[in-house]
Amino acid sequence: MREISPGITIDPEIRSGKPVVKGTRVPADILVGKLAGGATYEELMREYDLTQEQIFAALRYAASILGEERVKAIL
Repeated sequence: MREISPGITIDPEIRSGKPVVKGTRVPADILVGKLAGGATYEELMREYDLTQEQIFAALRYAASILGEERVKAIL
């Protein structure tokens, strides 16, 4: 297991190495996607037995990945 961002880990034995919330098997992308789809923090906390800070960790990780992305415009 390796922590790639505060609160987010990867492990080839868990979810085939997808980034998950530390100490769980909950993929970060699932949380971000559900929030984008209208789920509330409270719903995710109940459904996945997470804290609000764990959800924030997934959001911070997603923001950091998007912040590093480079897009080359082709006109």
